[in-house]
Amino acid sequence: MPFSDDAAPEWDDQAFTRRGGFGSEQPAMKHPSTRAVFGYWDDLRGERSAPERGDIEPGALRHVLQDTFVLENGPVGPVFRLAGTRICAMFGGELKGRPFVALWPDVQAQGDIRRLTATVMDEAAGAVAGFTAETARGHHLTLELLLLPLRHRGRTHARMMGTLSPSAAPIWLGQDEITALRLISVRMIWASGKSVNAEDEFAITPEKRRAGFVLHEGGRI
Repeated sequence: MPFSDDAAPEWDDQAFTRRGGFGSEQPAMKHPSTRAVFGYWDDLRGERSAPERGDIEPGALRHVLQDTFVLENGPVGPVFRLAGTRICAMFGGELKGRPFVALWPDVQAQGDIRRLTATVMDEAAGAVAGFTAETARGHHLTLELLLLPLRHRGRTHARMMGTLSPSAAPIWLGQDEITALRLISVRMIWASGKSVNAEDEFAITPEKRRAGFVLHEGGRI
């Protein structure tokens, strides 16, 4: 069954600063759901690279559960184990058991998402991405995606959690659904000083890019 909760707060276009991991020049996490879930995950993991799936208490995230999901890594890649009610409504129905990449109909976009989820698991890193979305009836909105690694019974590459949050509450929920998503920005959140070129990795042009592909360094996130 999907998560359910009270209405989540709307988009706040402010930078999220935490433990020196983000600078003040560009917003890192715009949506309150993104910031709340990241902060909870970061506190739970302590000195570990990622917390255990069993550490997650849904009640602690009750105000943002509608935008929250959990993925299980399987033979076909990450699939939804749980998805919040608003996420399911935006995509026209229950998502449990559905491949995560299926949210992106475009084959190239699916490749980008596979690389992104693989990086999150391989590097025990977080990721924040921006997307523009279009519905079957031509509505447009902006979404913010958060992906975070989880351990499951000590195993890595097993679970991920995250959020997928709209910039404003869609008035068309229950009457329309998202049919297209376009990646416009990606930021990896990890302790490395490594530099990654956005154009090479995800073909995000300056016109499409909101913030580019930025790797945040600074020890602990």
